[in-house]
Amino acid sequence: MSKILNNENFQSEVLDKSIALVDFYADWCGPCKMIAPIIEEIANERSDVSIGKVNVDESVGIAMEYNVVSIPTMIIFKDGKEASRTIGYMPKEELLSELGL
Repeated sequence: MSKILNNENFQSEVLDKSIALVDFYADWCGPCKMIAPIIEEIANERSDVSIGKVNVDESVGIAMEYNVVSIPTMIIFKDGKEASRTIGYMPKEELLSELGL
């Protein structure tokens, strides 16, 4: 299951991990709701990847720090640095391919 990320746990759950997938979303966003089950599937299948979600309305600072201007935005972090990014809904296989997972 993915974790809800915020200022208190972003460092330990994302930046301190060797690989992490972060889904930037909002509760009112239709495409975010469509991709949420795919993110959960990946979280259940990939124990080697720390997977979490940032609500851009609640954690504005994190979203601004990573220049998230459209949602959903998925970012892969490797060793604390952004390695890849996708924006918008896409099927699971395409998402995994785009993110290099």
